[in-house]
Amino acid sequence: MRAISRRNVLGMGVGAAAALGVAGCSTGSGSGSASGEDKNAVQAKAKPIGDGSTADSGPQPHQPEKPRRLEPGETPPQFVIFSWDGAGEVGNGLFPRFRKLAKDHNAAMTFFLSGLYCLPESKKHLYRPPNNKVGASDIGYLSDEHIKATLKNVREAWLEGHEIGTHFNGHFCGEARTSVKHWTPAQWQSEIDQAMDFVTKWRTNTGFTDLEPLPFDYRKELIGGRTPCLLGQENLLPTAKKLGWRYDASSPGGLQMWPKKKMGIWDFPLQQIPFPGHRFEVLSMDYNILANQSKNSTKGPPANYPHWRKEATGAYIKGFERAYETNRAPLFVGNHFEQWNGGLYMDAVEEALKHIADEKRKDVRLVSFRQFTDWLDAQDPKVVAKLQGLPVGRKPTGGWKTFLSGA
Repeated sequence: MRAISRRNVLGMGVGAAAALGVAGCSTGSGSGSASGEDKNAVQAKAKPIGDGSTADSGPQPHQPEKPRRLEPGETPPQFVIFSWDGAGEVGNGLFPRFRKLAKDHNAAMTFFLSGLYCLPESKKHLYRPPNNKVGASDIGYLSDEHIKATLKNVREAWLEGHEIGTHFNGHFCGEARTSVKHWTPAQWQSEIDQAMDFVTKWRTNTGFTDLEPLPFDYRKELIGGRTPCLLGQENLLPTAKKLGWRYDASSPGGLQMWPKKKMGIWDFPLQQIPFPGHRFEVLSMDYNILANQSKNSTKGPPANYPHWRKEATGAYIKGFERAYETNRAPLFVGNHFEQWNGGLYMDAVEEALKHIADEKRKDVRLVSFRQFTDWLDAQDPKVVAKLQGLPVGRKPTGGWKTFLSGA
């Protein structure tokens, strides 16, 4: 994969960021949109936390049944996790679009919320990013209208069964001292504490009185995240472990194999997947596909869009099919709510999800990272170890019944 910095794309003012939309799955009962009855029930039993920005509503609706261990010789499900960095709604309708897509196909997803998307620019002095000036950010602050839209969509997403993780705050990339790449564990702790404050104190910081609280205790909900530009994981993990996080999705270049743990935390990397029409593979994220098509431009020649859309869709589908037909490694797909190159990457993700969710494949599970972590933790460690030993694109010797019969 050709290396390219995201600083130029993501490090821009609020106007440009909003224009581009740089605001960034189920195994049983499903994750359809929360009904009016569900919402009323949640609201009735919700217990406000702190200033009322969040509330403890009890168990999350629309969750799969408790995971069970694989039986000896049983074929593992094919897990697919779609996740979204930033998770801000800036008026382009992408957050509700993909919530509806998930509902239509019984999918759960993970939304990595940027804490700054809950903080008005007028209060940016409250943000003290490590190694940066007070209030600095390489992504734009949102308008009040867009903060409200983001909060409403995050609330609805959780009620529909999706996970809310974190994408931290200021999105500092690159090689400079200011980058998250150079932050210490203590500085990551500060960044996480601030992200937590911005999400759990939005009512105080915004003054909004016309919105319902986020219906979850974020200190319990938050069990993982993805760092900006996939940088800084080494020093993040000690802090994540101390906080009791269960996974991290910040590895920059994994393979389509069953995941392992780092420092006792599940490591869920973006993966190298086939790239139709090319002799190299591409990382399973919209930005990385763009980088291999229009380089550092988000507005390439429109004449190329149909071909690029076909390539992007094909990459996700080929990645899925390679895993499904061989080692059943989970497929991790990362995205942003963006409109790069005419929105073709959003179209590609939608078409790929529809293909993957085909009802003919009853053993495919479109889940969140939290749900997948629950499943992994429920398995026999010996079975997981055997799965981890399967190379990319390799079927188990003798078939699944033989391969896992004596694990």
